[in-house]
Amino acid sequence: MENKVTPNGNYKLATRDADKVYTSGITPKINGQLVKTGKLDNQTDLSEYESVTQQAIKNAIQVIDQEISGTEAIDRIIMMTVYVNASVDFESHSKIADFASDYLVDQFGETIIGSRAAVGVSSLPDNAPLEISLIANIK
Repeated sequence: MENKVTPNGNYKLATRDADKVYTSGITPKINGQLVKTGKLDNQTDLSEYESVTQQAIKNAIQVIDQEISGTEAIDRIIMMTVYVNASVDFESHSKIADFASDYLVDQFGETIIGSRAAVGVSSLPDNAPLEISLIANIK
């Protein structure tokens, strides 16, 4: 069964403006259920979050794909913002973002990568461990 990403409120998961697609914050869900919850801290085994981060980036790509036609493709990710549900002392935000960047390079090649930000926040909806937002250029 294909994972279906749907909004939990009155908003769109992605909005297209000419050759750009902007996503909302996308969490690591499969069929509406978070694959992991909770806050990351300096005791967190980051290897547990590679697949979690990959699920969020897969979901973000899926919502972009829903905004483009069959003859179009993602040309590049202009901006990726990774929000990490982090304790005050957490310092590995960029490692979580690396998991997303590495996935993009593996799937699309090195030219896909643009700018990014990795931001620690005190909480995320439904206690999600992370949320990813993308701006993509479409060709």
